[in-house]
Formats: sequence, structure tokens, C-alpha cells
Amino acid sequence: MSRKQWLRICSVACLLAGPAAVAQEIPTYAPPPAMPADMAKLPHVVLMSMGGTIASRGDTRLNITNYGGKGAPRVDPQHWVTDLPELKGIASITLEDQRAPQDRPTGSETHEDFARVAKRLNELAADPGVDGIVVTHGTNTMAETAYYMSLVVKTDKPVVFVGSQRPWTGLSGDGPRNLYDAVRVAASKEARGKGVLHCMDQFINTARDVDKTSAYRVDTFKGVDVGAIGFADPDKVVFYREPVRRHTSGSEFAGKDFQSLPAVEVAFAYRDAPGYLIDAMVEHGVKGIVVEGTGAGSPTGSETEAIKRAQEKGVVVVATARTNSGRVQDTPRRREAKIVPGDNLVPEKARILLQLALTQTSDLAEIQRIFTEY
Repeated sequence: MSRKQWLRICSVACLLAGPAAVAQEIPTYAPPPAMPADMAKLPHVVLMSMGGTIASRGDTRLNITNYGGKGAPRVDPQHWVTDLPELKGIASITLEDQRAPQDRPTGSETHEDFARVAKRLNELAADPGVDGIVVTHGTNTMAETAYYMSLVVKTDKPVVFVGSQRPWTGLSGDGPRNLYDAVRVAASKEARGKGVLHCMDQFINTARDVDKTSAYRVDTFKGVDVGAIGFADPDKVVFYREPVRRHTSGSEFAGKDFQSLPAVEVAFAYRDAPGYLIDAMVEHGVKGIVVEGTGAGSPTGSETEAIKRAQEKGVVVVATARTNSGRVQDTPRRREAKIVPGDNLVPEKARILLQLALTQTSDLAEIQRIFTEY
């Protein structure tokens, strides 16, 4: 029997069986769970805005790269709740607006913003009526902010960072689904005790391990070395492993109010990279330097000489790798050079950890302990 004859027989059989038989082959759409009769039993989730693409509008639905700015009204937190009535079925929402002023000359966030939000997150975490917190943030520096909060916020409650690669108004924008999933994670009992999390594109990563890997793709955030710890699947939120590094309630920095931090800068290594940039950092009073080294964390010869000069003035140096994957190891040569290996932290996160470490000590053994435990 030819393929054409077989298909003709199957078509006739389906017609004779009627539409009911054919419908059995098509999965039936399962609607979301009905809203509970007692809304008071829903988890209480605070939705906090720190701005970002998810809080931005474009002039047209096709504008997904040149949005926001002066003259473009931002998306207020209330608009998210209005546009996503489905949120009412999974949590009781309270709104917080912690966005930086839109017309601020400096533009980007400052440590003052971090300190203000960290203080507020600690207050919310201590509120027995709050079950979880969602923080929306711009994707460019979200991984840094989330990591900082994972070190300074003292709580076992879920704190979930979320953003989007496309503005709220964009065609096929990823913001609505990301936000909905982040609230689901924050409302999940299984998310408790896992520290500050990041949820986008259905992937749940720890704040320590997640990193932005693509400028515009919606699947940009990944735990490059260790992968996701769970997923916000359509049917439920699932976790497959626990974070093992210290964070939140287990952090020695948690619950403290850091109004300022020691100056730490990042020196990038590349072929023939000069050491005078490191000298300039020292002249400007840095207390620590993170080297984003080649290969497994190596500076150039010129940078190495500058590092020695910096160390003579009490500057602490940490080595990371520009590969964005893999550990910088504690080797005899690195130990002899008195350089602290930064493990697998990307340089911007190693900078944050070194800043916090320097608020307590400049002892290399203690700083090495901190980088090993966090």
C-alpha cells in the first residue's frame, strides 16, 4: 500500500468517526485554577519597582529597542496589576515604588539607591504579614543588584528579581509572563530559604550564579556554570536543588545598613594591557582591585608589576576570569603573589563581595574565607 493510499484511508476513517473522535487527539486546554473563595488565604506578595525595561513604554508596539527616556511615561506599578488581573488568583499584592527619579542627571542607579532599597527590603522581610517580595529591575545591572541584596537582606522569605528584554508595550513582550511567574515563585512555599532568586523566561536561578549573556535575546539570563535551580512551569513552580553558598539569613552582612562601601575597581586584562591604569586606581584611593584576568585569571606582566605596587600600599587584589565561566583556583603561584582567587564569580559580583568584606577586614586569609563561603 502506498503512502498516498494510506493517508486517504485515514482521512475517510476520521470523517466516518465524526468530530468527537478527532477531538480526542487534541489536548484539552486546562484553565487556570479558580480564585479562592477566601482571598485572605492567598500569600501576601509585595511587588516593588526599581524601574527598567519592564517599566518602560515604546512609542509603537514594534519599538522594542529604543524606548523610555524623557518624554516617555514609565509604567507605574499599578499598571502591572491592572494589566495582569491573573495575579489576583495567586497572591494578595501590595505595591512599592522604589524607582530612581527619571530626570536625575546621573541616570543610572547609585549606591544610595542600593542602600535605600536594601533597608526597605529588610523592613518588609521582618513584617510577619509579608510572605514574599518581587523586585522589578533593569536587566543591565539586575544580576549585580540581586547579588548585593542576597548578601545584605536578612530573611528566609523569597525575594525574586525579575525584568524583561522588551518594553511593557512591545509586541510579544516578555514582561507580563516574567512578572506573573516571578509572583508565583515569591508566593511559593518551596522558594523559602533559597535566598534571593531571579526568574525570567521560566528559569529560576540564584542571584549569585545568574548572569546576563545576551544583549537583546529574551533567554539572556543563565546560571552559566551551574544552571537553574528550578523552573516556573505552567502547571507549578518546581525546584531541583538547593543553593550551597551563604546568603540572606546566613550571611554575616545581612541586616546591616551600609550607607557607603570601600572603593573597589575592576582592571581588565588583555594582550599588552598596561599597569598604569591600576596605578591610577590606587592614586584615587581604592581599597581593593578585582582583576578580570585572561584564561584562568591572569593579569599581564605590566599589570602584575602594578599589582605589587598596589599591594605595598595595602590594596587587596582579587582575581577573576574574563571567560565568565570556570573557577579561578587557589594555586601556589597565586598564593605567593598574595592574590585572592575569586572562585567563579564574575568581576562585577566579586567587586560587591570584596567591598562588603573590606568593611570587616583587610586580612587576606579572612577575605579568602569569605570568597570561599559566598
